[in-house]
Amino acid sequence: MQVQGHPNESPPEKQSFNAAFGLRGTPQFGYLDFYSPLGSTAAAIHWTPEFASLETQGETHTFAGLNPLIQHLLGTDVPVSALFDWLNGRERAVNGWEVNLTQFAQGRISAQRISPLPQAQLRIILDN
Repeated sequence: MQVQGHPNESPPEKQSFNAAFGLRGTPQFGYLDFYSPLGSTAAAIHWTPEFASLETQGETHTFAGLNPLIQHLLGTDVPVSALFDWLNGRERAVNGWEVNLTQFAQGRISAQRISPLPQAQLRIILDN
């Protein structure tokens, strides 16, 4: 994922995140593990409708839900419900986002957030 800095920052900072991941569940209940290049778990996220937790480097941080956790972790919002549809090859329109599923058969998904700022780009390569 790549997140552009806010244009009012001088200079606008750009953040990029690359990681292998394992996802289980639904937008309401689930687990998401991020793996290091050597295959160990770098971070683990667990969520329910009531809370979300982030475990990394031996510490656990709890949030009021998945959206606040994502905002904290990435610095921007990600449409979680739509993301689950996209991961299953289903088009789903989200205000401010453009998704491209034309290469889904090859295991590739891309989505771009146009508005509101900051802009963000999400590229996923699925490994069956």
